[in-house]
Amino acid sequence: MLVAFSVAPSGNGRSGDSVHDAVAAAVRVVRQSGLAHRTTSMFTEIEGPDWDTVMGVVKQATEAVMPFGSRVSLVLKADIRPGYSGELDAKIQRLEAAIDASEEG
Repeated sequence: MLVAFSVAPSGNGRSGDSVHDAVAAAVRVVRQSGLAHRTTSMFTEIEGPDWDTVMGVVKQATEAVMPFGSRVSLVLKADIRPGYSGELDAKIQRLEAAIDASEEG
């Protein structure tokens, strides 16, 4: 199961619009989970064996952001494909191969 999620606080009463400390708290949870993961400028992707494992990490990451504001926003997209693993990298490899093939032909 792959999940891409973004979690951020709001209503923190602080000036400026940076949420990097809160996002760092969430990413720290993901890194400590031991699950395969990747963080980009807008989302963190994680891969795990099942719904409960992956969503447990998302819940913990969301809870890590809660102290940074009076509310938390969570955006989540999931790819649930039983029987597959290693898709965090494999999907990118298949995409790159398709791009290469289309450029050659």
